[in-house]
Amino acid sequence: MLALREQCIVFGDRELVDMKRRAVGEANAAMTANRIIVFLVFVSGISVAVIGTWLSQYLRGSMKELPDHNYRHVFFPLPSEGTLNVYDDGTLDVALPRNELDYQLEIKNSAATIAEALTSLHLALEMKLSGKQKRAIKLFQHAVALAPRHPDVLNHYGEFLEHTQNNVIKANEYYVRALSYQPNHEGALINSQRTARVVEELDRRMLRRIDEKRNALAAIPDNNAALIRAKKEAYFQHIYHTVGIEGNTMNLAQTRAIVETRTAVAGKSIDEHNEILGLDAAMKYINATLVNRVGSISIKDILEIHRRVLGHVDPVQGGQFRRTQVYVGGHVPPGPGDIHYLMEEFALWLNSERAIRMHPVRYAALAHYKLVHIHPFSDGNGRTSRLLMNMILMQAGYPPVIIHKQHRHTYYENLQIANTGDVRPFVRFIAECTEQTLDLFLWATSEFSRQVPALSQDTLFTERHNTIALEDMNDFNAD
Repeated sequence: MLALREQCIVFGDRELVDMKRRAVGEANAAMTANRIIVFLVFVSGISVAVIGTWLSQYLRGSMKELPDHNYRHVFFPLPSEGTLNVYDDGTLDVALPRNELDYQLEIKNSAATIAEALTSLHLALEMKLSGKQKRAIKLFQHAVALAPRHPDVLNHYGEFLEHTQNNVIKANEYYVRALSYQPNHEGALINSQRTARVVEELDRRMLRRIDEKRNALAAIPDNNAALIRAKKEAYFQHIYHTVGIEGNTMNLAQTRAIVETRTAVAGKSIDEHNEILGLDAAMKYINATLVNRVGSISIKDILEIHRRVLGHVDPVQGGQFRRTQVYVGGHVPPGPGDIHYLMEEFALWLNSERAIRMHPVRYAALAHYKLVHIHPFSDGNGRTSRLLMNMILMQAGYPPVIIHKQHRHTYYENLQIANTGDVRPFVRFIAECTEQTLDLFLWATSEFSRQVPALSQDTLFTERHNTIALEDMNDFNAD
């Protein structure tokens, strides 16, 4: 019995061993089959690729004879004609790509223009020596118009302004401009260094005068009836001039009616109405939330201002950074991919101790310029920058600065000069506007005043040669 049991166990072990051997054999066969399949797939893939490449080359050769529009999408940014023959100053003049003859002709014309400018300059110097100042200044201006980047022309015109017209500030601006185009220009360098201290002292005097006027306005009680009327009138004036700088054609009465009654004006576009409503909303937002707030100015604050500026005109773009490239006259702002980084850098500067310790007028003007230079939005950059500037000024006790629409040329000209490296003329322009706004408030609250004077009158910058001090001329670039 025991022997039979042992024999069964032996037979069972053999059967188990045979089963294991069969299983291993089947697994090896399966692995071999898989390898063969992978190899066949790999060879098939190579064959398909080779055949595909051959067919592609064959088809390309065949399709060369087909019309282009049958197989690809074409984008035409301009009409098929080579040149757009337009003569309106507000349009773009586009020509065919210039060949070598065109290029040589351009160089010849440029050389001829500079030669004419230098001839005008020599005549101007002769008129200056002979005491014919009126003729001299016209010739100098003609030379500058022909060659606005020629250092000799700029330096000599600066000397004329300094010694004959007694305009040291403007002369210094021309010296600095000449150095921006030729840093080692000996005459401009000497003249710039000589006049720099005089200009800085005149800057400081103007700042002190502005501060005195701000303090005088601050001494007037808030419940003063004349001050209340002046604030209300200045509010309408500010909206009217700010949108007017951008080309809005509403007059002051129409602007007032839209803000007060929300009544539409016949014959005016919807966008012009919405620009006024948007600026009104942005100013009310600043007045209600930002002016009295203690703390830093954030990117979100700027976006919220812009959201209201553009909210009625373009709600989709309002409060959003642009996603496309824009062009502003001769200035090409940074690409859309750099906007977030540049705005973060701007916010750091805006809240830095160095910026906050500046005089408020200078701080506000630089904030305005820096933001509009970045041009972070597809539309509404100027209005948002001016609102940011006025928010900073209001936080420092100044009334919102009114930039006259009649002086938009001077405004944009100074912005353009700032793009060349000298931001001082723009800061001085903002200082002039600040002082005039203060003068209007003080006049309106004086004892014998009857009404706020019309800000549309061309009274700005008449016989004024004041400046704003920038202790470090490279301050903007350093920041």
